[in-house]
Amino acid sequence: MNAMKALIWGLTALFAAGWTGLVWVTHQLTGWLLGAVDAGTLKEAGGTVAGLPVPPLPDWLAPWVDTAWLEAVLAWSAGLLGWLGAVLPSGGALMAWVGPLLWIGWGLGLLTLLILAGLLHVLVARVPSVRQAVQAGRA
Repeated sequence: MNAMKALIWGLTALFAAGWTGLVWVTHQLTGWLLGAVDAGTLKEAGGTVAGLPVPPLPDWLAPWVDTAWLEAVLAWSAGLLGWLGAVLPSGGALMAWVGPLLWIGWGLGLLTLLILAGLLHVLVARVPSVRQAVQAGRA
């Protein structure tokens, strides 16, 4: 039973490290990309995105993804970038909001992971071991 608890917490630590790394890389890449955007160019980026064609889908993916949905996502992104360009003059100002939101999402994800690990720990502690169940069956 102790080995199972160690496995639960070991996997939790592994997933927490992976989750933290993913959010950290996302934060760094987002900061780099938004830092590369000059002041006032978010509106231009919206126009550029609106002009992009929908990428062709591989044959194996075509049955599951509707190209009309991709076009809607593209139009939504262009509208969002245009709106952000009107509200926020630069990518750095946008990063001032995105960075904390990423880390709040990290905290909520980590809290969920820890709650799940705690529940598994309690469940493992409540379940009698296999050896005890076999011995009770022989008696």
